[in-house]
Amino acid sequence: MDIYKTLREESYEANLEIKRCNLAIYTWGNASSFDPDKGVFAIKPSGVEYDELTPKKIVLVDLEGKVIDSKLKPSSDTKTHLVLYREFKGILGVTHTHSPYAVAWAQTGKPIPVFGTTHADNCAYEIPCTAFINPQDVKNDYELETGNLIVNTFKTNNFDFSQIKMTLVAGHGPFTWGNSAAQSVYNSVVLEEICKMALFTVTIDSNAKPLPEHIIKKHWERKHGANAYYGQK
Repeated sequence: MDIYKTLREESYEANLEIKRCNLAIYTWGNASSFDPDKGVFAIKPSGVEYDELTPKKIVLVDLEGKVIDSKLKPSSDTKTHLVLYREFKGILGVTHTHSPYAVAWAQTGKPIPVFGTTHADNCAYEIPCTAFINPQDVKNDYELETGNLIVNTFKTNNFDFSQIKMTLVAGHGPFTWGNSAAQSVYNSVVLEEICKMALFTVTIDSNAKPLPEHIIKKHWERKHGANAYYGQK
């Protein structure tokens, strides 16, 4: 009996969703699913095309970076996922893609202001962007230090990872997380749309201002607040 069957299948489905949602071409993305009780996460194997992926090809990794029961190498971004699971307690899924609008914004090294209600519906704060990773960290352990860069960006700025479930790594691209692998991909789709809208906004008006705070608060709370009324009961 494969005790990790569900974990593999969750990661497998999340990775397929990356392609279905046009967040990545070829092999340019990865999603993982984490089981905190076992201290193990399942992640896409490195360099394997989405069409060739199967649940059995999904690689299991523990929080020390040790591969469990697989002859395939895990994603090259595995250590970044590992750091996020270690430091952002409670998240159960992580997704990284090279979706074009999010990458374009990441290449500016700038955070994404809350320009409109679409952004506010999904996150009441600007989407942070890290600084560019420094030469020593690239030399030391690039993927591990990328994870540390994300975590330190949140800690230094007192950002709440449970409220802001997405970020941009400067010059690189987006990382998102959630309470499941599926939700982390969902957040990647949302981030891509937010980046697309924000890019159009500053293209039309380079001096565009963020949405007034009272509108941001209203849109966030009607979906996520104590008295939320969006959707069906």
